[in-house]
Amino acid sequence: LMNAAVKLNIEPSKLVQACDSVSFCLSKALAAPVGSLVVGRIDFIKQAKRLRKALGGGLRQSGILAAAGILSITEMPKLLKTDHDNAKLLAIGLAKIDGININADEVQTNIIFISLDSNKVSIDAPTLANKLKVNHNILIAATNIMKIRCVTHYMITKDDIQLVLKQVEYELDQHRK
Repeated sequence: LMNAAVKLNIEPSKLVQACDSVSFCLSKALAAPVGSLVVGRIDFIKQAKRLRKALGGGLRQSGILAAAGILSITEMPKLLKTDHDNAKLLAIGLAKIDGININADEVQTNIIFISLDSNKVSIDAPTLANKLKVNHNILIAATNIMKIRCVTHYMITKDDIQLVLKQVEYELDQHRK
């Protein structure tokens, strides 16, 4: 929700104005240690609280966590554009690496999907993801045998992007056809 709002340059409330309720996680793009929000009409929230209590959910002494959540809502959206810019930089760099297929123009937020070209490299996505993790401490996710998902976040810098590009190219160089 927040990434879409930043990308579209509109308030999150505009994106969900036709919804009766919305739930979103504070620990993803907004970097809170834990937490999610459920937003809706008062009667809906009362019902949600009753169900949460009936199912044993809830926390005591949660003020510090709530403070982190408030900070994530008020401050972190300001940093999301940097995440998007870094994702675009990563996508443009990956598009230049032989053996990777990606349309960098399609990257609009902080999530990137790439495909490995099996005609050019003899490594699959799970193996590449594992090599990048073990050899270079780079975390990416193989979504299937030849596809990879990369996500940027507030702790990733432009220098980190350059390092990732270098290490991806290094690993693919070991598996050129």
